[in-house]
Amino acid sequence: GEGAAGARRHPGAPVKKSGPPNEVRLIGGLWKRSKLPVAARPGLRPTPDRVRETLFNWLGQDLTGWRCLDAFAGSGALGFEAASRGAAQVVLVERDAVVVSTLRAVKERLHADAVRIEPGDGLIGLGRAGRSSFDLVFLDPPYDAGLMAAALAAAAGVVVPGGYVYTEGAAPQLELPAGLAIHRQGRAGQVHFQLLRRELAGGA
Repeated sequence: GEGAAGARRHPGAPVKKSGPPNEVRLIGGLWKRSKLPVAARPGLRPTPDRVRETLFNWLGQDLTGWRCLDAFAGSGALGFEAASRGAAQVVLVERDAVVVSTLRAVKERLHADAVRIEPGDGLIGLGRAGRSSFDLVFLDPPYDAGLMAAALAAAAGVVVPGGYVYTEGAAPQLELPAGLAIHRQGRAGQVHFQLLRRELAGGA
């Protein structure tokens, strides 16, 4: 809490905080520069702006018609960024009830009709998705949760041939499920991120 020191702070002066930001900005598309609040919740750590910028440079700026699933939505920055750039369907799965209510408020404020918010566990959400039902799957689980291997295995079946799976974590994904191959990869500080592509039939 702020305590006595907070009381002496000049009204309106910014509070210096360590840890994740309390808001992030969308980078491109319809809602460029719109701010998304970031709830102060354990393990919530939005994808850094420069990582998102790199990712959407890799994907191309226009995602018109794409179907996207963010299995561990958190701030929603990845999913709302995709919707801002024209994605036809964006499913955000999030288990924290406080974060879910924040995501719903953002959806309403932006009139983001393409976005659907599903409260619940990311692995269960992946398991419910039909085979080859998404063009792009975002996987950014809490770094210390040990969920990435299971999430990747599920995502490999959910994404269409030629579609993409984005992973973000404290270490690069070295073991990939059959059918997924590294398309691009990068690192920003402690964040390792990769864009994987599901191989087309015949290994193309």
